[in-house]
Amino acid sequence: MTLHVHHIVPVVSIIAGVLILIQPRLLNYIVAVYLILAGLLGLGWLPA
Repeated sequence: MTLHVHHIVPVVSIIAGVLILIQPRLLNYIVAVYLILAGLLGLGWLPA
């Protein structure tokens, strides 16, 4: 897979989601799940 400019936001979103999961709090879990799903949708790995 080649990394293009339009892939940067979803990749950053996934990384931010994983980093937030390292410091667990309820709000952080909600934000992390949102960021991970947004990243997967943005990369086209989940059907929209």
